[in-house]
Amino acid sequence: MNNSLPVASLLRRLAALVYDAFLLFAITLAYASLLLIIKIVFNGTDNLESIQPGPTLQWLSLVGLLISLGGYYFICWRKQGQTLGMKAWRLRLQRHNGSLASPYQCIKRSALATLSLAAAGIGYLWILWPSTTGCLHDILTDTEIVVVPKEK
Repeated sequence: MNNSLPVASLLRRLAALVYDAFLLFAITLAYASLLLIIKIVFNGTDNLESIQPGPTLQWLSLVGLLISLGGYYFICWRKQGQTLGMKAWRLRLQRHNGSLASPYQCIKRSALATLSLAAAGIGYLWILWPSTTGCLHDILTDTEIVVVPKEK
């Protein structure tokens, strides 16, 4: 693989993230539908509003959602280094030598990228610092997002 590809800009990364946000929304809806189906199977359709899950079940539901959303990135990055949003913007996640990221790097990157975005985008804005070539989660996971050339 060619490891001399240009590193993706912040705008390109954010554009791919917007594309992926639509898919993440669909995954969230599917997960919520699954939880609702499970609730109906175990509790019936009588008086669904009165059955409130306890705090433990709420936390488990949230953890399950985070695993589902992180799983989307993990599968896409491990299979070909690209999510659908990254494909549309011709981006690929890779190690500095051009190979696909390891499973550990994908999991760590998924968690750190989420924290980078949640912290007012500071981890993403890190790429604007003059001496850096990547976002904070790129640096911490020893990966990079590169722009893939157009296919002929």
